Amino acid sequence: MSLNRKTKKELRKLQKQAANLWESQQVLVGQAGDVAREAGRQLGKYNQDHIVPTAKHSYEKYAAPYVDRGVETGRKVLNGAVVPAAGAVVGTAMSVWDVANDQRHRLSHGKGLGGFDADSFRKNAAKAGKKATKKLSVPQKKKGLGAGGVLAIIFGVAATAGVLYAAWQTLRADDELWVADDPLRAPDA
Repeated sequence: MSLNRKTKKELRKLQKQAANLWESQQVLVGQAGDVAREAGRQLGKYNQDHIVPTAKHSYEKYAAPYVDRGVETGRKVLNGAVVPAAGAVVGTAMSVWDVANDQRHRLSHGKGLGGFDADSFRKNAAKAGKKATKKLSVPQKKKGLGAGGVLAIIFGVAATAGVLYAAWQTLRADDELWVADDPLRAPDA
């Protein structure tokens, strides 16, 4: 297909205009990138100066007392119920072991069952079992969420929303921010 001179001249003029427009767009995209980097830097600085201290103060004021109280309650339960109950169980087991060893020793030396009373042994074993069961029983836990649980849920939802917003801002399609692979080459007309 052959073009006349006038059409070729108009096409070359149009191609020059497209190349000039392309170069100006590349400059504009570079400046937009600079502005976006500076905005990100300023946002990070604002976050570090204002958001982080406010969140830390709010945590210390509202959530930290509940967390500390929960840790203290756990420590009290461990020291006040679990350790003594475990000690009682171990002590009872050691006593039974001693009685069994004593009885075995007496039987091996031909002394027979001697003064062994099965009914009193059964009663003592039942009493020791009830005592150990009572010490090992776990108290009923409260139903429902406490203030710490509510705060944890709120912080979790806020963090998720922040991550999703940042991802959306990163992945959205802005035609103005698109950068070509070869920025200095003009499109063919």
